[in-house]
Amino acid sequence: MSKVKIVTHPQVQDLELTKVLHALSDPVRLELVRMLAAQRDLPCSALCLGRPKSSMSHHFKTMINAGLLRVDVAGNVHLNNLRLDDLESRFPGLMAAVLEPR
Repeated sequence: MSKVKIVTHPQVQDLELTKVLHALSDPVRLELVRMLAAQRDLPCSALCLGRPKSSMSHHFKTMINAGLLRVDVAGNVHLNNLRLDDLESRFPGLMAAVLEPR
């Protein structure tokens, strides 16, 4: 019998600005956020950025714990999406400022 992985996400009211800003402060995670803003339901394999799997796992975990990322498990594929609506309701304007063209 295969084990189903459940990813736990923080509730909107539990999102902390300091954790979100910390997650966004890393260039790799910021690039992931920009990629996910451009396209929904991206599997982890599409977001590897040529980095080792262990490094990417750390980045995904940091983003999930901060509340930036929602991961839906579909079989053995993890589909990643930004929690834009949740972040907007908790921190109005933050993600729009982060995602402004460079």
